[in-house]
Amino acid sequence: MMKTASRHSKLGAAALLAVGAVGTMQAHAQEKFTYMTNWYAQAEHGGFYQAVATGLYKKYGLDVTIKMGGPQVNIVQMMAAGQAECVMGSSDLQMIQMREGGVPVVNVAAVFQKDPQVLIAHEDVKKFEDLKGKTILIASSAQRGYWPWLKAKYGFTDSQTRPYTFNIQPFVADKNSAQQGYLTSEPFAIAKAGVKANTLMFSDHGYPAYATTISCMEKTVKDRSAAVASFVKASMEGWKSYLNDPAPANALIKKDNPNMTDEQLAYSVAKLKELGMATGGDATTMGIGIMTDARAKASYDFLVDAKLIDPAKVKLAETYTTSFVKDLKVLP
Repeated sequence: MMKTASRHSKLGAAALLAVGAVGTMQAHAQEKFTYMTNWYAQAEHGGFYQAVATGLYKKYGLDVTIKMGGPQVNIVQMMAAGQAECVMGSSDLQMIQMREGGVPVVNVAAVFQKDPQVLIAHEDVKKFEDLKGKTILIASSAQRGYWPWLKAKYGFTDSQTRPYTFNIQPFVADKNSAQQGYLTSEPFAIAKAGVKANTLMFSDHGYPAYATTISCMEKTVKDRSAAVASFVKASMEGWKSYLNDPAPANALIKKDNPNMTDEQLAYSVAKLKELGMATGGDATTMGIGIMTDARAKASYDFLVDAKLIDPAKVKLAETYTTSFVKDLKVLP
């Protein structure tokens, strides 16, 4: 245990020095830095694209490339192979599990203070309890995330589940079904299809996860702490800017992802703002990107309790550091 604590404090000390350096000097002139997202470009990645579009990364001495992920892209594997400095974790839970699996990844910031994962149900379903006995369409990744939480909390069973293929048609066709989704995405597509539905959000009922993390290899956090600090700071300023005026980032998002529409972007930004995804919770007073020890522990404890990680293989202190965000104070 002592060994873990000292490692965490060393990480923290290096990061603190770096954070101090950001204010007074830039990282090396236009230092190259690659960040990989976890999906096709969309409003949920807006702050990072905004920091590119408005020159915020350049202002802090970085030449940043945003690389787009997708359903077939293993971004953590690519980062471990040196193709990116940091990646966008879907949640802090996912990255803790990667760490347990042997990849020394560290969460250094969390843009979304709550996880936008939802279940979408037909209009007769008003609450999670109403889903007992109904078919629930979920992706295989849910088995290592929110599904054990839902089972423990609401008594759902594995026999209720069917595979979710990122296509809304099975849900639309079956009135007795519900499907997973992302707050800012599938509900829009389902409404466009003319289906009346209700959206049930896990984080409103105690699901602990952060989402849209900046997660980096431990070696990067130690060896390039000034660059990581610059990237985190510019990114959070990018998010603040994006929520005020998304136009610059949206142009880049549509360039990377030509299937993205203005209507979908506008819907997603409105939802992000309405629900305070980046600006609510602790971010209101502590700044965008904030992670706290209490929340990190809640995520870790959930994974241990759900038997999704073996605490003997990964210690809480190894999984994150608050050094890059605790004094940033990019207030909404």
